[in-house]
Amino acid sequence: MGGTGHRKVSAMITEQQIAEMIRLQMPDAEVTAREWGSATGDHYDIRVISRAFEGVPLIDRHRMVYSALDAALKDGRLHAAQLKTETPGQ
Repeated sequence: MGGTGHRKVSAMITEQQIAEMIRLQMPDAEVTAREWGSATGDHYDIRVISRAFEGVPLIDRHRMVYSALDAALKDGRLHAAQLKTETPGQ
C-alpha cells in the first residue's frame, strides 16, 4: 500500500497548541480554535486576527496560517482546518 509520507501520532492537538504554533509566526495574533465534526480531535475551526494580515490577500493569509501549522498537519495531529483570517479592524 502506498502511503502519503505522513506519520500519524497518537497525541491529539489542543486549542492551546494551535494558538501557540500560530503565535510563533504572528506574535500579535488573537487565535480561537474549536474542534468540529470529528471525534478524533483533529478537525478545527480556527479564527486568527492579526496585523500581519493587513494588505494581504485572503489566499496568502491562509497560507500564512497553514505554514504556522505545518508540523501538526504533517504528523497528523491536525487533519482539517476551516480558517477565518481577519485584521484587527475587520
